[in-house]
Amino acid sequence: MHLMSTPPFLATWVAWVIYWSLSGWGRLKPIERRESSLERLSHILPIAVAIILYNLPPSGTGFWGQRILPWTFVSSWTGYGVTLAALLFTVVARRSLGGNWSGTVTLKQDHTLVQAGPYRWIRHPIYTGLIVALAGSAYAENRFQALLGFVIVVVALVVKLRREERWMGERFGADYAHYRRGTWALFPWIF
Repeated sequence: MHLMSTPPFLATWVAWVIYWSLSGWGRLKPIERRESSLERLSHILPIAVAIILYNLPPSGTGFWGQRILPWTFVSSWTGYGVTLAALLFTVVARRSLGGNWSGTVTLKQDHTLVQAGPYRWIRHPIYTGLIVALAGSAYAENRFQALLGFVIVVVALVVKLRREERWMGERFGADYAHYRRGTWALFPWIF
């Protein structure tokens, strides 16, 4: 069974994409500075490749379509539960950003340094949620191709995170340096 295409997984990811696409309309601050198209491709292209890997049908993919561990109902639905909880966490994080949010590395007019909600502890909680959601999906999918897709997304998000950190440091100076010292980039006590 290709779990990513089962109704709960598919519906959850589709609902999240629809929410993500529509939630900021009319409430986002005007853009002051945005990463170049080439910089954006450095994280968009790997994420697109990862999405393809997650969704390739298991048959005909050789080694990459093989299961890592034997399939169990419990592990599949545990992965789904982790995915759902992590996607909900991204929604909370995005709502905390308000008008400062952007899908690209961007500085907004009147950009503020958000330190509320999950941003009290983690500087990039949307990425944290996405990484955990994709880990849950890879665990449920239980195939090497999903594991490879997961690794590709993590690398792409870390590249994007580094650019954001640099820009925020330039914008907020000592305030951002202080914020960095008191928070984790993605995962408490790890990174």
